[in-house]
Amino acid sequence: MSNLSVQLTAPNGRSYTQPIGLFINNEFVASKAGEKCVCSRDEKEIASVYAAGEEDVDIAVKAARKALKDPSWKLLPPTDRGALMMKLADLIEQHKEILATIETWDNGKPYSVSLDDDLTEVIACLRYYAGWADKVTGQTISTTHKKFAYTLRQPLGVVGQIIPWNFPLLMAAWKLGPALACGNTIVMKAAEQTPLSILYLAGLIKEAGFPPGVVNILNGFGRVAGAALVQHPEVDKVAFTGSTITGREIMKMAAGTLKNITLETGGKSPLVVFEDADIEQAAKWAHTGIMYNQGQVCTSTSRILVHDSVYDKFVSIFKEVVASTSKVGDPFAEDTFQGPQITKAQYDRVLSYIEAGKSEGATLVAGGEPYKNVGDGKGFFIAPTIFTDVKDDMRIYREEVFGPFVVISSFVTEDEAVTRANDTTYGLGAALFTKDIERAHRVASDIEAGMVWINSSNDSDFRVPFGGVKQSGIGRELGEAGLEAYSQTKAIHVNLGSRL
Repeated sequence: MSNLSVQLTAPNGRSYTQPIGLFINNEFVASKAGEKCVCSRDEKEIASVYAAGEEDVDIAVKAARKALKDPSWKLLPPTDRGALMMKLADLIEQHKEILATIETWDNGKPYSVSLDDDLTEVIACLRYYAGWADKVTGQTISTTHKKFAYTLRQPLGVVGQIIPWNFPLLMAAWKLGPALACGNTIVMKAAEQTPLSILYLAGLIKEAGFPPGVVNILNGFGRVAGAALVQHPEVDKVAFTGSTITGREIMKMAAGTLKNITLETGGKSPLVVFEDADIEQAAKWAHTGIMYNQGQVCTSTSRILVHDSVYDKFVSIFKEVVASTSKVGDPFAEDTFQGPQITKAQYDRVLSYIEAGKSEGATLVAGGEPYKNVGDGKGFFIAPTIFTDVKDDMRIYREEVFGPFVVISSFVTEDEAVTRANDTTYGLGAALFTKDIERAHRVASDIEAGMVWINSSNDSDFRVPFGGVKQSGIGRELGEAGLEAYSQTKAIHVNLGSRL
């Protein structure tokens, strides 16, 4: 074991070797500045990992640029590229218990979620895009008998990818998959709060046989490593998932070199329950839509609008579902649904919104306090929180909280429901519940969001485009649409012998 790795034993007893260096050119290296950042969960330090500085970012980008032109990658047949991706997916499957352990320890989400949800989709997503690798093609275009025209679909080049802390491995797969399928090279920056699982994944990338420099993974702080990556003149594209505030800053920085960008940012997604809905199903899906992953989901349906005639019934059933299902506890316990918030800063943020809701006059009907009945009482646990009688001008109705925190309000007409659902600067997701099929499609069309779920919430799929409108982002990930974000079309005109 080198000084670029440490031996760790997680709370579930699983031991493993954790890389702590930057992954550049298929090797783990120390940062040039020697700076480190501490990874901690439940107020206990796990490990310190090296943090990239501007010089490290430059080295990683140059490695990716060199790999882009190297015949071992540039001339690798697309089918073989797909085979490498399949091998990586196979390796992840072989190591999924360790990866799930690291993810839970580092992030705080339940182990069952890390293993059964996140890792399952990571593997499936990579295999899906591996299948696309030799199907990203151009076309021939009919013009005149004197000319032959065709197009090529080519990689964008060196791609900078910045992933968030709420789904580290999953967001990495969403970005690695289409970028690699299209033949790009990558410099990925992990969130400084959750770098451990991605650094472990880096070792599997090398083991799978990817040439040096094709995938480089950096840990580091956004204000240093992230900013350097976005502004680097040899980075051709930036893909970012995170807050809207940071997304705006990335747009500004990327403008200096007119970079291609994909942004998936914040949300305050509505969930609309009409009078003819199956109320019990609506309540169960509403619970999943907001409480899953400790409420730390960009598409969380955190604003619930319920028809006045079924409002009281819905609130009653929803409270019962939350009380019976949202078991807060040790993330490694089998019956835990909700673990701790990611950091103390996020914990304090959620608590501050609880106080705002109280001061603004909303009715607190559940939760609204730290949850101390786990272990020694430490950790960033918050009881699932429900506010009712919420008005549209309240902060808790308009601002993204990013926690196990939901607001409920009533409406009378369909037009009112749609108008209020759209009364937000965000437009990532939305859900609606009704048995009226005409209304379902009509309202889905009228709601201003990149994704709408009918009679469900947040059951996204890696084969279906994902992304938002308004200040929830630019571009789409996943599905065939995800390939468009990582390829460019070149037009070729062939003169068939005629002269001017």
